[in-house]
Amino acid sequence: MDIQWNILAEYAPFFLKGTLLTIGLSLAGIALGTVLGLFIGLGKMLKNRFLSLPFGIYITFFRGTPMLVQIMLIHFAVVPLFTGETNAVAAAILTLSLNSAAYIAEIFRAGIQSIDKGQMEASRSLGMTHVQAMRYVILPQAFKRMIPPLGNEFIVLIKESSLASLVAAPELMYWGRAMQGQYFRVWEPYITAALIYLVLTLSLSFVLSRLERRLATE
Repeated sequence: MDIQWNILAEYAPFFLKGTLLTIGLSLAGIALGTVLGLFIGLGKMLKNRFLSLPFGIYITFFRGTPMLVQIMLIHFAVVPLFTGETNAVAAAILTLSLNSAAYIAEIFRAGIQSIDKGQMEASRSLGMTHVQAMRYVILPQAFKRMIPPLGNEFIVLIKESSLASLVAAPELMYWGRAMQGQYFRVWEPYITAALIYLVLTLSLSFVLSRLERRLATE
């Protein structure tokens, strides 16, 4: 395997810009997906089946269809519907957020339901409202149990952000494909991209592992 270091040096600034955008897309997707996922998860737990139905449909759709299809629909149909033109970065953020929210919603639901019902009853007997009991008693306990599956979802989100390259968002994989198309080389662009993704996911795994151990001692 003959590695051409000169073309790697030429594309190094582009890989750096792509990595920064990949991090930005992932962080935006994680933040928005977590907030939306909590809301959807609580919505699905509503006792009224009529009210919980839309949340269940949302989760079923985004978990049951490929993200590739989702990003194409959002890029070519949804975003232009509101802005009048396509926007690759906006489409990528929206797709990552909506997709991750469906999975995070189920993580929140499972985490909350894993807490003994007596905790809620005890909180209500102390004069707390349902919202206060969820905020101060249930969610803090559930969050500790949700860290491992949430961490897995965040890692998956970083890797799936590579699909943004298909709609020409200039993230990491976009520049890998550009380098491959210009020089007709495979090893250099894709091994470089793979190593950068590996560093990102390992870094996130380390941070989440430290957070999990810290919360376990509290």
